[in-house]
Amino acid sequence: MPHRFLSAVIILLLHSCRPTPPPQRFDLIIFGGTVIDGSGNTPYTADVGIRADTIAAIGNLQGATADDTIRADGLVVCPGFINMNSMAAQSLMMDGRAMSDIRQGVTLEIFGEGWSPAPVRRKNQAEADSLWETLEGFFCYMMKKGVSPNIASFVGHTSVRNLVMGLQNRQPGEKEMSKMNKLVALAMEQGALGLSSSLIYPPATFAKTDELIALARTTAQYGGIYITHIRSESDFIYDGLREAFRIANEANIPVEIYHLKINHARNWNKIDTVLALIDSARKAGLNITANMYPYAASNTALAERIPDWVQEGGGAAMRKRLSDPSIRKKVLYEMRTGIPAPNSHPDDVMILGFRSDSLNRLYMGKRLSEVARLHGKNADETVLDLIIADKSPAAAVYFLQSEENVKKIMQQPYVSFGSDGAAFDTTKLFAGWNTHPRAYGTFARVLGKYVREEKVLPLTEAIRRMTSLPATNLKLPKRGLLKTGYYADIVVFNPEKVKDNATYENPKQFATGVLHVLVNGKVVLRNETHTGALPGRVVKRTTKRFCENYSIGLQPIVQLLIFR
Repeated sequence: MPHRFLSAVIILLLHSCRPTPPPQRFDLIIFGGTVIDGSGNTPYTADVGIRADTIAAIGNLQGATADDTIRADGLVVCPGFINMNSMAAQSLMMDGRAMSDIRQGVTLEIFGEGWSPAPVRRKNQAEADSLWETLEGFFCYMMKKGVSPNIASFVGHTSVRNLVMGLQNRQPGEKEMSKMNKLVALAMEQGALGLSSSLIYPPATFAKTDELIALARTTAQYGGIYITHIRSESDFIYDGLREAFRIANEANIPVEIYHLKINHARNWNKIDTVLALIDSARKAGLNITANMYPYAASNTALAERIPDWVQEGGGAAMRKRLSDPSIRKKVLYEMRTGIPAPNSHPDDVMILGFRSDSLNRLYMGKRLSEVARLHGKNADETVLDLIIADKSPAAAVYFLQSEENVKKIMQQPYVSFGSDGAAFDTTKLFAGWNTHPRAYGTFARVLGKYVREEKVLPLTEAIRRMTSLPATNLKLPKRGLLKTGYYADIVVFNPEKVKDNATYENPKQFATGVLHVLVNGKVVLRNETHTGALPGRVVKRTTKRFCENYSIGLQPIVQLLIFR
């Protein structure tokens, strides 16, 4: 027998004697879905194996075993969606399940538009101990309560300014600026994603650009980003954009624009110039991105019709001024003559709700023009009367955008999505919470209306914008892609049936078509039913220490924050 033949026989015999390796074992396998991995690449059919909180394998796992399985034939399997503009911090304290967002596939809530959960000063030490004062304290509080989605936060410029200066209309002194920088530094040390601002609302409107640049420079030392509700989304939108670009340039920091839009029909034709300005800034080397909600109406306070100077000092101070006949006369003059810019037409404003049940019974859901008629005064006087009577800013929906502009903005490759809303259930717990339909429908609306029905975006691109784009912008490690070694934040949905059901008239309706949702490997939604699981974690950006020549002691910052 030839030597080579004998060697081959021996090798075959040895192999045949080896035991068959046991099949792969996973905690959970998602079988047979169409994988859209979040990168924008071509979908493919595969199984996804999960161990603990991690995606352990993607491929043909037919021979593997698992403690739990999900069949995804005919369904899309993709990374969990990132809500870039979440207002769910308070609602999650009441109900950690985040029902309206989980039902849409949201697995990460990003807080902090202008106002952030911290820093905050409590009334006394007992309240501080039971709640929190720092961002780290807020994160610990939420983890003790338990939440279904992951959470993250920016540090809000308004929160920082309010803690140091109150609601005053003036510029900070040198010591106050130092305190604000230290508060931003502490929040960044504790995991803030960056600095946020909301420059259309007092007291942030009182801040000059140099103040924002200084705080953004501190943020940049930690590798964070600056995200902003620019000063104007209407008549002065070009100025608002240029200010954002200036901050990006002078602070050397990435900048994201909150809910990019153009308000009022008189400005809708500015859309191409707005997009050209952003494109030019990006081509010039500035890292400019944006997010949006897929609706042509916004949700803000009725008080936004009132001049900023009247709102200095907060709600009580505003109501006191409005009760003074001479001041009220001046306010009504400015509202009537359009100082600094014309107000929205009363037909374009829908009352969303008041604190007072009696006012809600009379006016909720009605247009301001009708409310004024019922009230017996013009719209401006009606607004002042209602704000005084309700002792609140009063919530309203403003129908000020163009559907065509919504679609144009949505088609920009740098635009991600955020609900700009809380996360609700439909139970009595939230009966008094009136809302815009975006809280229940943002992500499902993109996938159903704009992808499937109107074909504004390809499905793979829409998912990239909801997953890897925001994760990359925020430098979130192992999030935003369906990839081996990444955290198992996963959504399984039916692309032919996913749909937003919330309307302006009846906003508290869950989206449908998202069947299963996993957060950190745990099933929180199965067959469109919440499991009650609360596996959410605090998500922080990739750690990047600030420059060696920029240092600050932690203890002095804590002493500053408490300064009782």
